[in-house]
Amino acid sequence: MAYLIIVLAAYLLGSSSMAYWLSLIKKVDIRKNGSGNLGASNATVLFGWGAGVIVAVHDIGKAVLAVLLAKLLFPELEYAGAAAGVACVLGHIFPFYLKFKGGKGLASFWGMILALNWKVALVMLALGLVITVVTDYISLAALSICVTAPVGIWLTTGGIVVPLILCIATVVMIFKHIENIRRILNNTEIGLRSTAKGEKRMK
Repeated sequence: MAYLIIVLAAYLLGSSSMAYWLSLIKKVDIRKNGSGNLGASNATVLFGWGAGVIVAVHDIGKAVLAVLLAKLLFPELEYAGAAAGVACVLGHIFPFYLKFKGGKGLASFWGMILALNWKVALVMLALGLVITVVTDYISLAALSICVTAPVGIWLTTGGIVVPLILCIATVVMIFKHIENIRRILNNTEIGLRSTAKGEKRMK
């Protein structure tokens, strides 16, 4: 019952969408423009870097908060933090009040790892930055982070349960990035440098 409460509460927290709120303020439906994604990258394309930063901080912060609150309120539950983190990421990707169409989860996933193990999170951040700079594709960085983070947690802690819980979010994120992978293979994916110039991502 405790885990059910944790998962539901974290999911609701994760469903909070700053990108959607900003789109209401800007009177531009972010779900029908740019990539249609409710995340920091699309907010940057449509509303500028300032909006992108606000969305990223929000999405990271809610995952950090979900993990830390679960650990604080349920210290007797060994996997409370991991369960809350994954539920928060899933809430971000599948918000119930937006027909379960949200973001792709990168910022919230990284926020979850930051709260669970900051050392692994910093390594993942460095890895993501390098991959983004070298390839110009944020989506490749996202895939690298979500795949390697559970391995990093396993190598640093020796436990296997938490990494397996994290893999739930990993599988969902891979599924959400299938279209990006196809566009990269077809050489039609818009890279970060093009985004910085104001070009919009393909749907």
